[in-house]
Amino acid sequence: LLKQKANGSNKSLSTCQTDTKKKQPVQAAKSPEVPALNGNVGKAKPTKKMDSGSAKESPPLSKPKSKGVEVNKNLNGTKSNGKGCKEKRKNGNVVKEKDDLKHKRRKAEEHVEQQPKEADIWFDDVDPKDIEAAIGPEAAKIARRNMGLETGPSKESVEQVLVKENASDGLTRAVAMDCEMVGVGPKGEDSIVARVSIVNQFGKCIYDKYVKPTEKVTDYRTAVSGIRPQNINAGEDFKTVQKEVADILKGRILVGHALKNDLKVLFLDHPQKKIRDTQRYKPFKQRVKSSRPSLKLLCETLLNVKVQTSEHSSIQDAQAAMRLYTLEKKKWEAAVKNKTNNKNCK
Repeated sequence: LLKQKANGSNKSLSTCQTDTKKKQPVQAAKSPEVPALNGNVGKAKPTKKMDSGSAKESPPLSKPKSKGVEVNKNLNGTKSNGKGCKEKRKNGNVVKEKDDLKHKRRKAEEHVEQQPKEADIWFDDVDPKDIEAAIGPEAAKIARRNMGLETGPSKESVEQVLVKENASDGLTRAVAMDCEMVGVGPKGEDSIVARVSIVNQFGKCIYDKYVKPTEKVTDYRTAVSGIRPQNINAGEDFKTVQKEVADILKGRILVGHALKNDLKVLFLDHPQKKIRDTQRYKPFKQRVKSSRPSLKLLCETLLNVKVQTSEHSSIQDAQAAMRLYTLEKKKWEAAVKNKTNNKNCK
């Protein structure tokens, strides 16, 4: 009887094997059933029981087993392609992954929404620095705007870029100069000097004086120049300022932006080979793609600093020009040297 049962089970296995080859491995994995106790197998899925009974007689069983294992791997959510992907979708694994992505996106959106709005920042007598420490920089920015304070780069941060700390505040081989002017004549079209500022190579101010007007001022240009009547009425005599500036510049490299205008209002001259004008330096023109770049544009592009945001300061403009010069000092001086050598050779 046992032999008959064994023979019967072998026959059923062989028929099932052909069925499994016809059917896709995914369908086989879909409804795995354990063989019945009486020895008859319901559906084709090789198990340990069947292997032990007929491993020697039917070696082809190893192939469907490996396929079954691959399907199981796919079901477990490991690498999958082809039909395995479909199974993944049916079993809900892919749906879960999509849900996770949606959840992450929702979280990111919530985080963006949590940024403070202008209506949320209502406190008045609180230092913006404290608000920044407690809530964040965005809230502090809104608070500063509400209080009418500057939201742009602070003067401290600009000075940190333009001025070298713990450096000498005396005269250096190179100095930078900038002048503020006021308008005279009909409609204030002509210019006279109202303030002169000179800084050394480290950005430290070594000279800063207001100048008494030599003619009647018709336009103070306060919005740009920052000059007011009380500044120049109590200023220094023009001749005195002219002489002091000439003494400082003598034998030194003069740095500045559009220096032609500054020297013109001071009625001074300076050797061309000693002038370093940031507006006329070719590499700067090429970088900002402008034939006559402004000091503001050069500082924003090359130094990542905003200057001349409101009323101009001749000290800050001189510092900015000097910082641009020191940025390219080696290349600039080498170019000047080569130019003079070529002239001498000719």
